[in-house]
Amino acid sequence: MKLVTFTQQDRALLGLLVENMVVDLQAAHTMQRYTQKDFSDLLPNEMNAFLRAGDEAFTTARKVEAWFVETGMPTVVEGETIAFPLADVTLIAPVPRPTSMRDGYAFRQHVEAARRNRGVEMIPEFDEIPIFYFTNHNAVTGPGEVEVMDLHLDKLDFELECAIVIGKEGRNIKAADADAYVAGYMVMNDWSARALQMHEMKLNLGPAKGKDFATSIGPWMVTKEELEDVRIPGEAGDRYDLVMTCTVNGEEVSRGNVKDMSWTFAQIIERASYGVTLHPGDVIGSGTVGTGCFLELNGSKVYDPAWWLKDGDVVVCEIERLGRLENSVKHVG
Repeated sequence: MKLVTFTQQDRALLGLLVENMVVDLQAAHTMQRYTQKDFSDLLPNEMNAFLRAGDEAFTTARKVEAWFVETGMPTVVEGETIAFPLADVTLIAPVPRPTSMRDGYAFRQHVEAARRNRGVEMIPEFDEIPIFYFTNHNAVTGPGEVEVMDLHLDKLDFELECAIVIGKEGRNIKAADADAYVAGYMVMNDWSARALQMHEMKLNLGPAKGKDFATSIGPWMVTKEELEDVRIPGEAGDRYDLVMTCTVNGEEVSRGNVKDMSWTFAQIIERASYGVTLHPGDVIGSGTVGTGCFLELNGSKVYDPAWWLKDGDVVVCEIERLGRLENSVKHVG
């Protein structure tokens, strides 16, 4: 399934993307129950509540999707609107209010290049722990405009990443079991104000203000069964053969693959859950793919003079099968 959050008449609703139609999941479930004399509990219409409802909610949603397709993908049933053309709705972040947000550092190519560009050796601790940091789960956006202020535009950067959404509560989760805790996968752009970031990290804390103004995720969350044919199983957890690209104003600037993660999401979950409870709705990013930001590309002299984002730029982060996350930079002073 592809789960979305969309706005309709100023309300944020949970939906399913089926071909080019967005299905109002709760409304469609109501009509399915009515037409099939089904007396099951009504599905939530908000992502975190849906995730907390667990496997039963996912099973019911799949039944709703099958019913919608079998009945000819109607927009109206018994006088009730249950679906809209994708072009007629506004998608926001699939998880508009993550319960927490962590970001990893899982791609060796990116870490090696960034350190080489700073004139330092590859750090051996990279191979010891799948490190992550917490970022601002209250500054999440989906597709569309991303508002930035003056200081953010000083070396404003994108970061091309993959992200997971935790689907069930767990603590001290072992990597061998961790993939079962993943509800789905998304595209992620970890916006970075590099001048702010470099200034504050001289104090050996952060990143903080260089990161906390915006993180974009979306356009939808793809559940695991949709990716089974590109799954690469392993003792350390699953990897996925999915091409990642980023374009700025139509020019491709980054290309990589999710399968190149040196640390798997399962290993990151094991680390993140040590002594800590993970909750449905927690979002965890992979970290930047190799070539996945201007900081790395400029340092490697791919762009000379250096290229940074500016007001009005259109940034498209795309991962095969996970969708196309398009954002534009909007300076708000």
